[in-house]
Amino acid sequence: MTAPEAKPLRLGLLQYGVGRPADVAAFGRALEARIEAGRAQADLLVLPEYACVELGAGLVGGDVTDEATELAALVAAAPAIETAMREAARRQRVWLLPGTMPVRAADGRIVNRAPLIAPDGRMAVQEKRAMTRFEAEHWGVSRGADPCVFDTPWGRIGISVCYDVEFPKHVRVQVQAGAWLILAPSCTDTMHGFNRVRIGAAARAMENQCYVAITPTVGVAPWSAALDVNRGHAAVFGPVDRGFPEDGVLARGALDQDEWVFCTLDPARIAAVRADGQVFNHRDWPAHPFIVPPVAEFA
Repeated sequence: MTAPEAKPLRLGLLQYGVGRPADVAAFGRALEARIEAGRAQADLLVLPEYACVELGAGLVGGDVTDEATELAALVAAAPAIETAMREAARRQRVWLLPGTMPVRAADGRIVNRAPLIAPDGRMAVQEKRAMTRFEAEHWGVSRGADPCVFDTPWGRIGISVCYDVEFPKHVRVQVQAGAWLILAPSCTDTMHGFNRVRIGAAARAMENQCYVAITPTVGVAPWSAALDVNRGHAAVFGPVDRGFPEDGVLARGALDQDEWVFCTLDPARIAAVRADGQVFNHRDWPAHPFIVPPVAEFA
């Protein structure tokens, strides 16, 4: 299918201060208030990975120290959480990536799903494919579906959730399918984790000559087993080439602060650098996989 025409986009990224909503209804009200605070300045709003996990304590009825109990409560509430997300987008008439949520797949596995919601409430999803050790070993979240792309009023975009953006091929197939922007919502509890996402996103933007945007959960939430500590800042990366900042950073927020970060993205700048950049990273991506290299012999 031919990608729709790419057009400039005003992007809003929320550095999401983790709260403690009492129930799904309270989560929905808080979500809508956050959306209302950002929608006037952006066409598409993006929240972090696992933002809805702040609901864990409210669903369980007290502080959560056990990962399995928290996850089970969130998975059971997933249909109601999804409805709250869709209703918030519909009432505010905005394109929304409301973070991600753990859900039970048709085969019974629990996966981490990122919904992209249109202003009329319609929804399409990208599942996280690569699991961190915490997700696989402690939380019991499984690998999700392969990468896909989304047709939007601004052209075709992709979603590579957190750890996924650290793997070149995940983003590459989305770019090859016509995505000029990759959204990478994240949730990291150390600066090591945040910087892995940040460096991965910047590298994907450089090697594909595209835009990549990240935004994290922030703050301390001792009542949650999964969201106890949250570090990072939002950022938008572009190619490291003429027409862009020397470090490729188009926007960034303040570290660990609850705030919106906005950036206008013009796909024409991507087309221009791909056609006449100092380098052609996108074009020069190897067409075929490298074979296992031989051992060089000294003579």
